[in-house]
Amino acid sequence: MPNSDAPTTGFDAHNPPAQALMDSCVHCGFCLSTCPSYRVIGKEMDSPRGRIYLMNGITQGQASLDETTSAHFDTCLGCLACVSTCPSGVQYDRLLAATRPQVERNVPRSWRDRWFRGLLFNLFPYPQRLRLLLPFFWLYQTLGLQKLVRASGLLQRFFPRLAAMEAILPRVTPQSFRADYPETIPPQGQQRYRVGLILGCVQQLFFDPVNAATVRVLTANGCEVVIPPNQGCCAALPAHQGQEQQAQALACQMIDRFEDKALDYIIINAAGCGHTLKEYHHILADDLVYAAKAQAFVAKVRDVHEFLAEVGLTTPLHALAEEPLPLVYQDACHLLHGQKISLQPRQLLGQIPGVVLKEPIDAALCCGSAGIYNMLQPNVAAELGQQKVRNLLQTGAKVIASPNPGCSLQIQRYLTAQGASVPLLHPIQLLDYAIRGLVLAQGPH
Repeated sequence: MPNSDAPTTGFDAHNPPAQALMDSCVHCGFCLSTCPSYRVIGKEMDSPRGRIYLMNGITQGQASLDETTSAHFDTCLGCLACVSTCPSGVQYDRLLAATRPQVERNVPRSWRDRWFRGLLFNLFPYPQRLRLLLPFFWLYQTLGLQKLVRASGLLQRFFPRLAAMEAILPRVTPQSFRADYPETIPPQGQQRYRVGLILGCVQQLFFDPVNAATVRVLTANGCEVVIPPNQGCCAALPAHQGQEQQAQALACQMIDRFEDKALDYIIINAAGCGHTLKEYHHILADDLVYAAKAQAFVAKVRDVHEFLAEVGLTTPLHALAEEPLPLVYQDACHLLHGQKISLQPRQLLGQIPGVVLKEPIDAALCCGSAGIYNMLQPNVAAELGQQKVRNLLQTGAKVIASPNPGCSLQIQRYLTAQGASVPLLHPIQLLDYAIRGLVLAQGPH
């Protein structure tokens, strides 16, 4: 809801975008070619440079924070490609993180937008709520209702955002109903580290095979794995969309779950979640109780690829196929641009005998998932998803490795749309197969 005390122009006084950060942009335009929203929409105000110009105009009272200007902030995917590209080192991520809460506090949205966003923010970050819907999703898919709904085209015609959500609904499997993991899982052989594992919200319900593979790979490499019960969302979804209070509450909850566990590291296997986990010291900077706890938490967080590349694999890897296996790794934006992790996954995959790594064109371009962007801005996301899949398929790879659940759902949607049956797995699943000596089956996973 809008703040009744909000000014007609300018940002409110609570953590507005910093003038010094805006002034660091020299408007050179290097960001334009790497910005996915600018590529698709083609308007200056839907580019990082244009949005910073808008932020400055609002700050100086030359423009209003209203439905027109906020629409340009909404079109940003938050992929952070511009941060990697900028020769001036502009911290666009910090500017965006300050602007989106301002929009949510001060700009009224239509009732349709409020309803849909409310649905997303009250459902996806809460795995126990999602779990209650699993039987209904299973019946919807099993009884053929999904095929009927998609064939009719009615959902797409009248409720395009709901259609976008339905289009990426993962297949509900027996693993989706899996009980909780034991809180402590011993290592295989001599213990090297004691690590905590974050299961994720959507990840633990629809991508449990990735979590199970992560546990096996970590224990096979000498890690005692601690999985605190009742884990919730890492706060990525609300944080990326300016839901400041919800993000802070979820971050505090996550810190509480892992506190006092005597952990060497805290491991995450989802790219978008990992970026947010490493931002807790910013999200909770004004919290007198949790600011220091957030700093300590962040110091232990490692992406699973980052961790394994750092400590090294100690168990033998076996070939995934009898012949050389062409494989393409898809860079998730919040791993590549947010965490600066790109080489490590490739190094790990390259250690699997027989794997031949292929590189796609425009590897750094967002796939269009961007958390819940593909549901909020389905048209822009669709064009990006189609382009991403074309680029991946053009490599001729027989397997696609994707390190983020949102990216995987987006890519699988457009693989199916293009009639491609290339297996899509998390890199950690491929490492797990290689450790166990399993042959990679053909077809989608």
